[in-house]
Order: sequence, then structure tokens, then C-alpha cells
Amino acid sequence: MPASAATLAFLRDVRVFEAFADPDLAAVADRLRERALRRRQVLFREGDQGDEMFIVRQGTILISKAVTGKVEQVLVRVEPADFFGEMSLFDGSPRSATAQAETDVELLILGRENLQSLTETNPSAAAAFFYAMVQVFMERLRRSTQQVAEATRWGLEATGLDVETR
Repeated sequence: MPASAATLAFLRDVRVFEAFADPDLAAVADRLRERALRRRQVLFREGDQGDEMFIVRQGTILISKAVTGKVEQVLVRVEPADFFGEMSLFDGSPRSATAQAETDVELLILGRENLQSLTETNPSAAAAFFYAMVQVFMERLRRSTQQVAEATRWGLEATGLDVETR
């Protein structure tokens, strides 16, 4: 069943799809599944197998990582028009964190099989998707690199070590 006009309009607000040509966006939208979560419902846990990425259509998802025992550190709050879980979509790796609904949530889901189907039947849509994802991955890697540099600097300042005097 073709995606609704409301779904297509929503996807225009999702960064990874904003530069898509209309036919390519429709091809991706037609391969998305919907899922609803209740407040506090866990979507997946760190270490679970996965092969899907999720786009938040409505509500908020908390992404957290186990620190010790039952203590979880919230890494990010995923708001509408943002996405998560893309690493498992591409490499099938176990989930690197836990995703739980902070509020009632509506998700759009792209699974690996549907991405493979898109690649075979609509190469231009698949190419647009892969190109956009590479841009996102580079941006997130740069941000992670900056965070590591910041944490290292804070650690050096806290210990009193001065790397510039050596």
C-alpha cells in the first residue's frame, strides 16, 4: 500500500530524507513499517540482535547504556523526525544501547530486508539513502571525536597533568 501524503510530508522533515526526489522518497516510504510503543516500554536492550533502524514519528525515545548493575546512563533523547538504530541496519551488530519509550511513541521502521529490496528495485532511492547516511555517520563521528578530546582534556586537567610541557 502506498505511503500516505502525511507520511511523505513527515519524512521531508527527517534530515536523512530532506534532499530526496519525490519518487525516491515514495519508494523508501513504501518500505517503512509502523509500530507504537507505550510509555516506558522497552524497544530493545543493549546486546539484543537487530537489523532495523527507527524513525520517531511522535513521542520521545531514551537511548541509554548500562553503567553498573541496574544503573543506566541516558545518552540521548530521540525526538520526532530523528532516527536511531542505524548501525544494526547496516551490519547486524548487537544493539550498542537500550531504547525505551519516554512517552507514548509512534515509530517508522526500516528493516534490512526492505533496504535490500529498495537497493534491487530502486537503485537511485537506495543511493540517495546511502549517501545521506554517510553524511550523518561522518557528522556523528566528528561529534564523538570532539567528545573524546573534551573528556581527555577534562581528565588531564583533573589529574593536573599538562601535556604541553612534555
